[in-house]
Amino acid sequence: MPGPEFPFSAVTGQAQYKLALVLVAIDASIGGVLVSGPRGTAKSTLARGLAQITAEHSHFVTLPLGASEEMLVGTLDLQKVLDDQRVEFHPGLLAKADKGILYVDEVNLLADNLVDLLLDVSASGVNRIERDGISHSHAARFILLGTMNPDEGELRPQLLDRFGLLVEIDQHYSAEDRVAIVERREAFDRDPLGFVEQQADQQRQLRERIERASGALGQVGSDPELRLEIANRCIAAGVDGMRADIVWHRAARAHAAWQCKPVIDIDDVNAVEDLVIGHRRKDNASGSQSPPAGGRAPQRDAPAQSAESSAGGDWGRMEPVKQATAPASPFNAPVMKAEAGAQRIDDYARGQGDSARGANRGRRFGRQVDWFQTLVSNHGRWPLQRLLPRRQPTGQPRLHLVLLDTSASTLSNNRFADAKAAIVRIAEQAYLAREQLTILGFGNQRVETLLPRKRAPRALRKLLDGIDAGGGTPLLEVIQQAASYRARLQRQQPGLRIDNYLVTDGKSSVALEQLTPIGQTLLIDIEDSRVKRGRGVDIARALGAIYYPLPSSPLLS
Repeated sequence: MPGPEFPFSAVTGQAQYKLALVLVAIDASIGGVLVSGPRGTAKSTLARGLAQITAEHSHFVTLPLGASEEMLVGTLDLQKVLDDQRVEFHPGLLAKADKGILYVDEVNLLADNLVDLLLDVSASGVNRIERDGISHSHAARFILLGTMNPDEGELRPQLLDRFGLLVEIDQHYSAEDRVAIVERREAFDRDPLGFVEQQADQQRQLRERIERASGALGQVGSDPELRLEIANRCIAAGVDGMRADIVWHRAARAHAAWQCKPVIDIDDVNAVEDLVIGHRRKDNASGSQSPPAGGRAPQRDAPAQSAESSAGGDWGRMEPVKQATAPASPFNAPVMKAEAGAQRIDDYARGQGDSARGANRGRRFGRQVDWFQTLVSNHGRWPLQRLLPRRQPTGQPRLHLVLLDTSASTLSNNRFADAKAAIVRIAEQAYLAREQLTILGFGNQRVETLLPRKRAPRALRKLLDGIDAGGGTPLLEVIQQAASYRARLQRQQPGLRIDNYLVTDGKSSVALEQLTPIGQTLLIDIEDSRVKRGRGVDIARALGAIYYPLPSSPLLS
């Protein structure tokens, strides 16, 4: 039998997280809680503790990452239909979670098919199973709790919005708090039953207060002016749809009931604002200080490594120079051509050779060209002889790892701006396919994370505009760090597919024998010169990469 859980009331700190859980315990219609933060910050402990302090939702069901659809939704026994002419349903986790708590740890790593099922059921409150013309349905209303580590990737926006409240976990503890946490944990480990008994009164008082607040919800009044205040703040935040307005009012009402108030006031509205808006606010909304959906705001991390050796091109420190992202990219040319009016592939291929027609004749691609595989299959040759369609999603996660040369030499002929525009194109298609993106920059004597691993953002241009260039080219360092990064991710997630893009002008004097392959790589050479002074081709050969010279902008005209 499993032992007792660590009591909710004994957890030190994490006031915002505790408040969010209390609010959904008072009013389950708020829509659940997602908590985002690193490991070791009591995310799971508090989630499990919620079942201890709510009488209505007292059973706790965990959805494991490796779950199958049948495990989640249940199965129908067709043999019973054939033998006994009756439908026998074997309940899944959704049935067990009805009127309880469904908990998903690392929800951002959940397979897409399970995310789709959760979206359907959480929206309707009903789980429907159909198989070979036989159907069954049952109620599935539960509090949805999810935890995630933002370093492991983002959450799909559709599921993110389904969580009523988001908590960005606070991992900054005082020395006194750290001592208290360790002492309480040691006391629990020594005598779990005795520790739980010591907390029994606090747990009971917390449970009774939640029950009183839940019972008083219907009597809590609301001022029309506060509803208008919520609406105006939602407009200022640029949120999509009306879910934020609805959740905000429900959370403020639950907060007022928790504080034993008869009417919602401005303090209740303010108390829940960050919980409701943090994951819904648009990046470019006025006054936005909140992180983008599903994680922390894109920002430059501390330099990942110090200066490259002189063999790699030590220019010394220099004042960085900004170059705005180009409005369009030559890298887009073959894809944009295929997208124009969603024309057929054989229309584009006319005059390009029979290999571009054949099996692809008459198929419409729209935005479904797989540009990575297209360029790999054409071995970087221009013009392209065949375009490859993007395969239907298979559930295999995919990460696009971009290594962007930010050295001073890339500023020539505006090519740094063209490189940024090419990355925008990579990000756009990764976003449409719900894939992940990471950008490492190397230049000015350092390697740094420009975009941490996350679901490819819908809008990347603003971030790229802020990236500057200068100094030398630490190529060897970025290759070594990319290899280490890939190895770590693939140990954590063996099924993860990683596509590498090395965007550089090749102007580095690094010894080629020091370079080793880092997996499937596309080298996009941004040097704009008829006589190549860079070493793009040689670097691609050393890395076993496909070499693709970025066409000059006039090709777009």
